[in-house]
Amino acid sequence: MKIRKRLLFILLLPAQLVLAQEPVHLSDCQQWAREQHPLLKQKELYRKMSELKLENNKTNYLPNLNLNARATYQSAVTSVDVPIPNVNIPSVSKDQYKMYVDVKQNIWDGGLTKANEILEKAQDAANEQGVEVELYKVREQVNSLFFTSFFIQQNLDILGKKQETLEARKKQMQSGVDHGVILQSDLDQILAELVKVDQQKIELQSNRETVLSALAIFTGKQPGDLQNLVIDNQDQLLDNQLNRPELGLFQKQADALMASSNLIQKKRNPKLFGFGQAGYGRPALNMLNDNFDTYYLVGVGFKWNIFDWKNTKRDQEIIQMKQQMINTQQQQFERSINIALDRQKHKIGELENILKSDQNLIELQLRIARSAESKLDNGTITTSDYIKDVNAEAAARIILQTHKIRLEQAKIDYQNIQGK
Repeated sequence: MKIRKRLLFILLLPAQLVLAQEPVHLSDCQQWAREQHPLLKQKELYRKMSELKLENNKTNYLPNLNLNARATYQSAVTSVDVPIPNVNIPSVSKDQYKMYVDVKQNIWDGGLTKANEILEKAQDAANEQGVEVELYKVREQVNSLFFTSFFIQQNLDILGKKQETLEARKKQMQSGVDHGVILQSDLDQILAELVKVDQQKIELQSNRETVLSALAIFTGKQPGDLQNLVIDNQDQLLDNQLNRPELGLFQKQADALMASSNLIQKKRNPKLFGFGQAGYGRPALNMLNDNFDTYYLVGVGFKWNIFDWKNTKRDQEIIQMKQQMINTQQQQFERSINIALDRQKHKIGELENILKSDQNLIELQLRIARSAESKLDNGTITTSDYIKDVNAEAAARIILQTHKIRLEQAKIDYQNIQGK
C-alpha cells in the first residue's frame, strides 16, 4: 500500500508543479511589457540607420570618380589665318568628341567629416532616448493594471473567508433546523447571503479576467501566467532626486544642437583637395592636333568661403534660441515633476495615517462579529443582525486591504514619477 501511494505521488508531482503558479512581481510585468513593445524595434532601426549614415560619411575621404562623355558640333573653331612660309598650321574640326574621368580627393575638408560624424551620433542618441521616453509611459499603464488586478484578487480572498464563515454557520443552523430548534427562515437568510457572495465573486472574477487579459497583451504572456501577483513592500526614502528619461532626452537634444553648431562653423573652414582628369578625345589638350589622343592633368585646389553675408552667424543665433527653448522645457518639466512628487508624498502620509485607524477598526469589527456569533447561538439577536455584523467585518477588511494596496501603489507611483 505504501509503495502504491509513493508511485501515485510521483505520477502526480509533475501536474502539481504545472498547477503551481510562479509569483509575478510588478518589475517582471514592467520588463516584459518593455520587451514586447513595438517601439523597442524602432530603437534598433534608429541604430542601424545611424550606422549606415556613418558609413556614408566615412566615404568623404575616398576618391570621387565621375565618368563623363560628350560629343559637340560648333559653328566655328580657333584658326590661324596669317600665312607663314613653309609652315602648315592645321585647323581643328568643328565636330569634337571627348570621354574622360574626373577624380577629386579631399586632402583636408576643414573638419567637416568629423563634425558630421559627431552630429549623427548625437542625433541617434537623441532619437533612441526619445524611444525610451515613450517606453517609460508604458510603465504607468502596466502599474495601473497590475494593482487593479491585485486589488480584485485581495477582495476575492476576503470574500472567500466570508464565505467560509457563512458556510460554517449554515451547517450549524441546518442541524438546528433539522432538530426543530431554529426556524427555516433564519437559515434562508444565511443561504441568501451566500448567494450574494457567489454573485460578488462572479462579478469580481469577471473583472479580474478582463484586467489580466489587458495585462497579458502588454506583457506578451498568457492570462494564466499572471494569476499569482505579488507586491513587494516599498521602504525607500522619499527624496526628490530625479532620474526621468525625459531629462536624458533634454540633454541629448542639447548635445545634438551643440554638434550642429560645430558643423555650421566647420563649413566656413578652408578646404584643400587634389583633382585630376584623364581622357580620350578629339581634340585632346593640344588644340592644334585634330586627331584622337589621350590626355591627363593633375592639380591641387583650395577653397575658402571668406564671406557668407553673416549666414553662419544667424544660424548660430537660431541654435542658441533652440537651446534656450530646451532649457525652458526642462525647467517646466522639473517643476511639474516636483509638484507631482510633493502631492504624492502627502498622499503616502495620508494613507499611512489611515491604515493605523483601519487596523483599529478591524479589531473592533472582529470583536463585534465574535460577539454577534455568540449572541446568535444564545438567541439574543436575529440572523439578520448577525449577517450585518459579518458584512461589516468583511467591509472593514476590504477597506484595510484597499488602503494597503493604495499605499504600495502610491509608493510605486512616487518612484515612477522620480524615474527610479
